[in-house]
Amino acid sequence: MELLPLRMEHCDALIRAVLDGELWKLWFTSVPSPDQMKSWIETALREQEQKQSLPFIVRRKADRKIIGSTRYMNIEKTDRRLEIGSTWYSKEFQKTFVNTECKLLLLEHAFENLNCIAVEFRTHRLNQNSRRAIERLGAVLDGILRNHRTMPNGTLRDTAVYSIISNEWPAIKSHLLFKLVSSFQT
Repeated sequence: MELLPLRMEHCDALIRAVLDGELWKLWFTSVPSPDQMKSWIETALREQEQKQSLPFIVRRKADRKIIGSTRYMNIEKTDRRLEIGSTWYSKEFQKTFVNTECKLLLLEHAFENLNCIAVEFRTHRLNQNSRRAIERLGAVLDGILRNHRTMPNGTLRDTAVYSIISNEWPAIKSHLLFKLVSSFQT
């Protein structure tokens, strides 16, 4: 897998990716629908210009197929922390090695190049698949922000907040590398 900067030219490939599983129909996510993809990319690129986020596409190296997106967001340079979020993958690639590999790349860069002291993950309290994926990374639940956000359908979202801190990173990195090697040996 490789992470590349998001560009408008990725729109059609991201639409194909999001159609696999109709991910936007899950009420507890904020994955863009095919009709919303262009404006979703425009918003992500505007946030990047404003130094609020750094969006990526997720691409399989072997055939250069774009399979999803992720980003750094809520970047706090002074406090040396950021959030990894807005992550989604085509259904075909969910519950595979893809999330582990992508998060390893993002975490490694955050801790080893950006010198972060904490990396945060947030998801809807009821999004059990996302919560399990975050927990499999080794992130610790910091707490639940109740009535934290209003969802597009008008419901209130309780947000589960997880983090990995810098002194945990070496052990978590070893764990993720082991998981990746193991996933290719089975």
